Amino acid sequence: MLSGQTLDHSDHSEQALDHTSHSEPSLEQASQSGPTVNYNGHSRHTMVVEEDGAVMNQNFRQLPRGCNQISGDHTFTVSAGRSYATTEPGMIFGMSQYEFAVNPCSRVTVTFVNEDDVRHQWMVHGLPKYLYPAGMFHIEASGGRTKTGTFIAPSENRSYLVHCDLAQHMEKGMRAQLKVGSGSGDIWGVSGISDSFYRADYLPHYTLELVIASFLGAFGVMLLLKNRAWK
Repeated sequence: MLSGQTLDHSDHSEQALDHTSHSEPSLEQASQSGPTVNYNGHSRHTMVVEEDGAVMNQNFRQLPRGCNQISGDHTFTVSAGRSYATTEPGMIFGMSQYEFAVNPCSRVTVTFVNEDDVRHQWMVHGLPKYLYPAGMFHIEASGGRTKTGTFIAPSENRSYLVHCDLAQHMEKGMRAQLKVGSGSGDIWGVSGISDSFYRADYLPHYTLELVIASFLGAFGVMLLLKNRAWK
């Protein structure tokens, strides 16, 4: 990776930020590693890339809609690597923590420790796009390195997918959830928390009840046919 490089995705015009009512953070507040973040009127997707990794869409004080102030601070240190791939069959990579519970409108600081010799990411999907371009907050740590990033949680009670976006890392175990407030249910496929397979919304969630009902229904049909045969 190139040290101190700022990536500017200016061709993502649909990811423009609208924050005319919020003041911009100072460079000291915007980056702990030097003034390399390009806010440029909040109109571009930014990533600070350094030798130890990268942070995308870092946010120290810009408030999401519905937040009057920062409600508090949460800090997490999460490790990633092969040594944590023990909770589910077929895992190759894992994390030391698979759920991150925070209050709405809180400032969240994550220190991401990569214990492997390959790159790993801690990425949140589904955040408000007017504040986080593409709806993402993203930390990437190079092999054997540690990277810290900060963002502010939205005001709504909702669950968000957290994962490593590198090829097959999520499928092989690096999948977690950020639960803001009471959340909106568990994200599927989170190790030790939710079902390993996706269940579509239109499918019944009461599997045992469905099996019993099906059995009773089939038994009733059998009795009906038998009664007709006797007649």
